[in-house]
Amino acid sequence: MLKKVETKKAPAAIGPYSQGIIAGDFLFASGQIPINPATGQIEAQGIEAQTEQVMKNIGGLLEAAGADYSQVVKTSCFLADMGDFGAFNAVYEKYFTEKPARSCVAVRQLPKNVLCEVEVIAYLGA
Repeated sequence: MLKKVETKKAPAAIGPYSQGIIAGDFLFASGQIPINPATGQIEAQGIEAQTEQVMKNIGGLLEAAGADYSQVVKTSCFLADMGDFGAFNAVYEKYFTEKPARSCVAVRQLPKNVLCEVEVIAYLGA
């Protein structure tokens, strides 16, 4: 059975998808962009500030699923500019201290012209 994850600590979905889905012992969280969930706006400027907001949004989804960053087993990271890789990593590593598996790619464009997007899979089991 699938269970939707919904929280006000992460932005509402801006399309036909859920913030996250729990399937068995796993949370599959939709990609997070740097939308401030309180305002629904992109307020953060620059890669560091946008990455911080993305991480806060991910934290809200993890919390809603009863998890935390240490339970993330896989991340998929999307950057608008691979030149931001180092600055992105400097923020990313503060949150993902357990070093989950990861892919990181540059893409032509992200929703709302943001600089980064991150999606996660977390293990919720014992």
